[in-house]
Amino acid sequence: MPREKLVIHPVTPGRWGDLVRLFGPRGACAGCWCQWARKTSAEFRRDAGDANRRSLRRLVASGIPVGLLAYLEGVPVGWCAVAPRSELKRLSTSRVLAPVDEKPVWSAPCFFVTKEARGRGLTVALLRGAARYAAARGAGVLEGYPLDPGDKRTPGAFAWWGLASAFANAGFREVERRSPTRPIVRRNLRPARKPRRG
Repeated sequence: MPREKLVIHPVTPGRWGDLVRLFGPRGACAGCWCQWARKTSAEFRRDAGDANRRSLRRLVASGIPVGLLAYLEGVPVGWCAVAPRSELKRLSTSRVLAPVDEKPVWSAPCFFVTKEARGRGLTVALLRGAARYAAARGAGVLEGYPLDPGDKRTPGAFAWWGLASAFANAGFREVERRSPTRPIVRRNLRPARKPRRG
């Protein structure tokens, strides 16, 4: 992918329309609006659809870290959620994705890339952008929870956690594996001395 055509920006209130355009009427997948990791199972089932959309819009409007948008020639084609792990409720209740240690880490738990833009390295580019974004806000570690299907092919629509190969290409290393296909991976960062807010 020609680098000059790819631009990555944090999601801000002014980019909300681009995020809606990317996610479409289904909120990326089945009314998720990237709330799966942020809510308990009961909350997520209750809020699927419009309520999840409103939740994401409130988060974006608040200015807290939510995620990044990738653009090709001005068109939004990719998304990577990135935020402190402490804000992602569902991870703390998962046996497979439970904390590895006491370190305060940031997480990149979710990706969405348009069908037309898949297979062009967007996930790797988004992960590198997420590492820069988190480090600029004081993070020392960025963590991910990819699928590791081995030799099996994973359809793009089901790879919303990201694939282990993409994380490896973006400089992440496995630190824990409690399931054959679900490693926990990390990339150490150089946090900014004066973290940016938002």
